[in-house]
Amino acid sequence: MRCGYHMQFQNEHAGLADAEFVRNEMKICEMIEPAGFDILWCVEHHFNSYSMLPDSLQALAYLAGRTRTIQLGSAGVVLPWNDPLRVAEKVCMLDALCNGRFVFGMARGLSRREYRVLGIDMEEARGRFDESAKMILAALETGVIEGAGPFYKQLHTEIRPRPSRSFKDRIYAVAMSPESVPIVAELGATMMYFNLFDDFVHVANVEAYRGHFLRHHHRSAPPVHNIDVTFCDRDKGRAEAIARDYIARYYVSVLEHYELLALYHKTTKGYESHGAVAEILKAAGKEKAMEDFVAVQACGTPQQILDRLETRRKILGPFEWSAMLSFGGLPYADVASSVETLGKYVLPEIATWS
Repeated sequence: MRCGYHMQFQNEHAGLADAEFVRNEMKICEMIEPAGFDILWCVEHHFNSYSMLPDSLQALAYLAGRTRTIQLGSAGVVLPWNDPLRVAEKVCMLDALCNGRFVFGMARGLSRREYRVLGIDMEEARGRFDESAKMILAALETGVIEGAGPFYKQLHTEIRPRPSRSFKDRIYAVAMSPESVPIVAELGATMMYFNLFDDFVHVANVEAYRGHFLRHHHRSAPPVHNIDVTFCDRDKGRAEAIARDYIARYYVSVLEHYELLALYHKTTKGYESHGAVAEILKAAGKEKAMEDFVAVQACGTPQQILDRLETRRKILGPFEWSAMLSFGGLPYADVASSVETLGKYVLPEIATWS
């Protein structure tokens, strides 16, 4: 079972300058390979402290030079915010720099604030993602990109540096809604999602993904990839106290960044199912939603994490896992300790799971 580290780059540290914050986060990232993780994942977000990673490929290029064997993944490049030609070029360059260790993950984007500042109509997100994804994936296999619109009219153009190897089985895409699942499957991508709810709630999307993938590609789908907000400590009381505090802080930032209690997704084309989720959260109330979110994360002592992941495996079948370990202003000493504890007591056991 593959395990990854999820870079969120959330600066909720009081008084910490952004430049110093970036350097601190990169120091944590450099601990991930020796700790035994399989892959470093990097998000894309813009304009506020919720996540300060405007170019995941740029951050991963730095880490390509600071690591040797670990894979480097984008989780993901938000396609409607980026020109497909430039994405294809940068992906090929990064893959050359890290000698084929790059894993290309894509996303559609959920934040109205980011869409507004970038000057892109959020209701065009689905069309832009679908069109851009097909152009980029074709370019990564053929070395040539082209497009006839309606969003991206691209001349037949050779990508340099050329792709040196196939990206088959190195393509991932975020699918947080039932509408995204068949599209991710058709693209041949591994489905990624954040654990917002109890594992049983995700079963329908996971099974739908497997069915669509089999129909399109005539082979079984790869294990889905899910992401937890995680803290690990051998002291149960300390682990639970820190998890309740800092994971709750992170979840409040999620509600605020995506304006999930404002219910605008319900009337935004392509995001209607997210609107239904927002209604559930609003009905539950902020405090209850926060408690429920903390309760479904794989966190706590090493054994608690292993037990939670084993239960998840029984529910979902095979899956890949990533842990977000730096978030909500959690002190860096605790982040580093969490990385080391996972590496010593959790990852070796998970590595034996088929």
